[in-house]
Amino acid sequence: MTAVVDLTTAPRAATRRKLGRSRVVAWLVLIVSALFFLIPIVASVEFSLRGVHDTHDLSTWENLFGQPGFLDNLITSLELAAGTVVITLVLMVPTTAWVHLRLPRMRRLIEAICVLPLVIPAVVLANGVLVAFRGGPSWITGSPVILALEYVVLALPFTYRTLDAGLSSIPLTTLVEAGRNLGASWLTVLMRVVVPNLRTSILNASILSAAMVLGEFTIANLLLLNTLPVWTVQAGQQDGEVATAASMLILIVTWALLLLMSVFGQRGARRTGRSS
Repeated sequence: MTAVVDLTTAPRAATRRKLGRSRVVAWLVLIVSALFFLIPIVASVEFSLRGVHDTHDLSTWENLFGQPGFLDNLITSLELAAGTVVITLVLMVPTTAWVHLRLPRMRRLIEAICVLPLVIPAVVLANGVLVAFRGGPSWITGSPVILALEYVVLALPFTYRTLDAGLSSIPLTTLVEAGRNLGASWLTVLMRVVVPNLRTSILNASILSAAMVLGEFTIANLLLLNTLPVWTVQAGQQDGEVATAASMLILIVTWALLLLMSVFGQRGARRTGRSS
């Protein structure tokens, strides 16, 4: 009996030791990763709060909204984020659903095409849009509208992958055929059947696209258009504390959007669970 006990307890003890080591390694990786992200943020916040005579106050943050051009560029960036999200979703939601329904074999090819903006340099994208709209109306080429079109291209990888994952998790063909058999048009099926089931995916794609727009600098600078990131870089050449405070504001807005995404996603999951 003793030999039997030894044979059964030894593997359990070894398994427990392996689990303990893996947990320690996981916690170490988590702590190091958290420090890697938190230390620069804490240092930036501390720098933006510095006052005279080595004191700390909110004077920089209080004066931030009174800086010339700050509010105008902030509003421009928010409008660009909203416009980019709307255009991207209007284009990608029906397109991705149609690909899943009618062209399932083309999904890999379309995914590869949508991922191209991640590997194409920003200079090439900016010049490509300028060439494509050469001779176009001034309300496109001479306004932030052309920048929104650029951002739609940049948002394709995030939007397509998010919507593709959402559509893969639902019985899309069954839902669409049921709606069509009941006499609903394709637009009705899309708005009242497909979109409600993609609520979380659409919200995720919207937040990712908006966060990308709020932090994008290169293309806006190449097109000589003023946005909040461009203003932040220009302000940093004169006052580093103001630029740091503006950068932290962008980060706070992005975090707030991510928090809203999490809250609405949980509510949507609860409603879906109750209805089922």
